[in-house]
Amino acid sequence: MSDGAVKRIDLALQGGGSHGALTWGVLDRLLEDERIAISAISGTSAGAMNAAVLADGLVRGGRAGAREALQAFWQAVSDAAKFSPIQRTIWDRLSGNWSLDRSPSYLFFEHFTRTFSPYEWNPLDINPLRDLLAAQVDFDRVNRCTDTKVFVTATNVRTGRARIFAQPQLGVDQIMASACLPFMFKAVEIDGEAYWDGGYIGNPALYPLVDDRTTRDLVVVQINPLVREELPTTGRAILNRLNEITFNSSLLKELRAIELLHELLEAESLESERYRNMFVHLIHAHEELQHLDSSSKLNAEWEYLLYLKERGRGWADDFLRKHYDDIGERGTLDIRKLFADSFQPPHLDDGATRTDDAAE
Repeated sequence: MSDGAVKRIDLALQGGGSHGALTWGVLDRLLEDERIAISAISGTSAGAMNAAVLADGLVRGGRAGAREALQAFWQAVSDAAKFSPIQRTIWDRLSGNWSLDRSPSYLFFEHFTRTFSPYEWNPLDINPLRDLLAAQVDFDRVNRCTDTKVFVTATNVRTGRARIFAQPQLGVDQIMASACLPFMFKAVEIDGEAYWDGGYIGNPALYPLVDDRTTRDLVVVQINPLVREELPTTGRAILNRLNEITFNSSLLKELRAIELLHELLEAESLESERYRNMFVHLIHAHEELQHLDSSSKLNAEWEYLLYLKERGRGWADDFLRKHYDDIGERGTLDIRKLFADSFQPPHLDDGATRTDDAAE
């Protein structure tokens, strides 16, 4: 591709509560770079919200409009959180700790939602985030957006399978279905089916992007840690790590499938318009995610969201500096290395070999 040409990419955006502000920073940096065009986005939970807000802003005012829409959305999230009873302790504020692990109100809420279902403690299904989203996003504009396709993943409660919603059928219900944590909210009913958070089955789903013929570059924005260096030993740490593993498992399976397809296409020379290799990239910062506690996903203080945004911008800036020239030419995520320790083929030692020879 010649210098100055616009390179098109697809984005896969994970969910993660207020950690979605990391993705906001990534999107803000990508939108700032006019050498990059976003062809399609697959998002789950907070990733779905970011995708819808971006599409709305693009239709309203192009790249600048999308950046302004994302800023306004996260500002509204922070403003709404000011009235939440779940807040950091004074000590955490003084020490600069963003975690809520020592917040009495957070600890009470965590225990309460593990004991009672939202059908018991929230029978009217009051959800301020739904009202906020409806006020911030014009879904008529989202559904008219032709520059960027949007795919939203939710989990069908009854079948356990993923449901992908896309334009022109996107609305508040579809986004809230993708973000419906079952311990906090009633399942979202759409056309007679009940849906929970899409992260359980696709965080996010990659297969809608594989079919995109306008680009072969798929960029995954990873905001849930793949690896935790420290072994969880407390009840809360174990539960949090189980959630991270669960919310990453579907993504890992789809990445493995893409790698197997790549190996098949290379081995059989099947590359064609119908069967194409995908160039997979990852925007992620392993070291920084180690220090973000799971409870901080409920911390929506403006100072914290801005901190996360700047971290996300830094991730994207680093990716563009290192790998812009690779876009359209090759993938930069070594998927094979990612799974190198997942299977070690058995092989016979010398003793076993001599035994087999003697038997013959």
